[in-house]
Amino acid sequence: MLLVGNGKVITQDSLNPFLNDGCVVIEDNKIADIGSTADMKAKYPNHEFIDANGKIIMPGLINSHMHIYSSFARGMAVPGEPAANFIEILERLWWMLDKKLTLEDTKYSAYATYLECIRNGVTTVFDHHASPNAIEGSLFAISDAAKDLGIRTCLCYEVSDRDGGNTMDQGIKENVDFIKHAQKDDTDMLKGMFGLHAAFTLSDETLNKCATAMAGIKDTGYHVHIAEGIDDLNINLEKYGKRVVERLNEFDVLGDKTLAVHCIYVDDNEIKLLKDSNTFVVHNPESNMGNAVGCCPAIEFINAGIDVGLGTDGYTADMLESQKVANIIHRHRLGDPRVGFGESTQMLFDTNQKIAKAYYKNDLGVLRKGAYADVIVVDYTPHTPLNENTTAGHILFGLSGKCVDTTIANGKVLMKNREIVVVDENQILAKSRELSQNLWNR
Repeated sequence: MLLVGNGKVITQDSLNPFLNDGCVVIEDNKIADIGSTADMKAKYPNHEFIDANGKIIMPGLINSHMHIYSSFARGMAVPGEPAANFIEILERLWWMLDKKLTLEDTKYSAYATYLECIRNGVTTVFDHHASPNAIEGSLFAISDAAKDLGIRTCLCYEVSDRDGGNTMDQGIKENVDFIKHAQKDDTDMLKGMFGLHAAFTLSDETLNKCATAMAGIKDTGYHVHIAEGIDDLNINLEKYGKRVVERLNEFDVLGDKTLAVHCIYVDDNEIKLLKDSNTFVVHNPESNMGNAVGCCPAIEFINAGIDVGLGTDGYTADMLESQKVANIIHRHRLGDPRVGFGESTQMLFDTNQKIAKAYYKNDLGVLRKGAYADVIVVDYTPHTPLNENTTAGHILFGLSGKCVDTTIANGKVLMKNREIVVVDENQILAKSRELSQNLWNR
């Protein structure tokens, strides 16, 4: 049994939102109790106690859309003229990089990314992977790194026609093999989804193949980029006479376990299709701004009753940073200072909970009895009152991922006092630098 106390507890549980001097009691991999530090220490004496020293105790964060392999592009000089649009970004950077990945590269990019997630208090990661010349075993390599580090993850491989039929078939097989593997895993730390790149790189024949493959699998959904750039919309209209969401809906891609990522260029009918199918939308504001593709109409989605989560698209591992951007980009886009605050909080702390609950057996992203023990301690001393009415403002304007001091996932301490305690971080990152340099050379 482990007690994490003497801190200001922000539970993200509406029934018990805040404890000024609280303590979370962890037994095995679940939260066994929660209350005042004095009461919990008296009730559970002689157990290990992590002293938060007045810092904030809150749930581990959830990233609902990540690209682990993109970490090996950090600092890399891209040859040629700078990309002028989104298609050029794909062709000159990501579709060149992913073709050069080996299984070892994939595994160590996973180590590096997950370590950064742990350092930023992220304990659950939904990843979308691509390595066209090293597909077989790629999701298994990523999952090995996740298991070694003790982080919770949900993985998929992006199926696409861009590298030919054989590669496409391998992508389908990797998804199916991994989903079946994950469904046999009884730790509830590992899940699988069926990855699709985007409708503009998927023929009707391929989407039919994917639908056939999914017909034999239960309890999972698709993880797919939708209308991220205007080209996705235009190509689908030109080649198929349909908008992106409309076309994907005809192949049963939408559904209550599907993650529809980006959804920037959608119309009212597509919004209705997303709503009626209970499909999750995942907003990635920093990546969209960085790629200059536009901004997801997340406020309109939420007002229409669609559940909108928050991801980083590989742009960062800091979910608190992404929440800050989600707050301000919609004020800027709509010219309305009344929006953004509540919606960005809802994306990160409410909908990301729902997305995780669609895949994992117990609650995540909340501190309450019975929930999984994913707990972080954040080093933050408020200079204005901190109570149940002000926590959202302190999180949005005061906290960042770099403030995270301790990270616990599934009841296991992964980082304590800013030190990774489960692996030799320096050794892993040295290997990552070596492999990434070799990748750049290729």
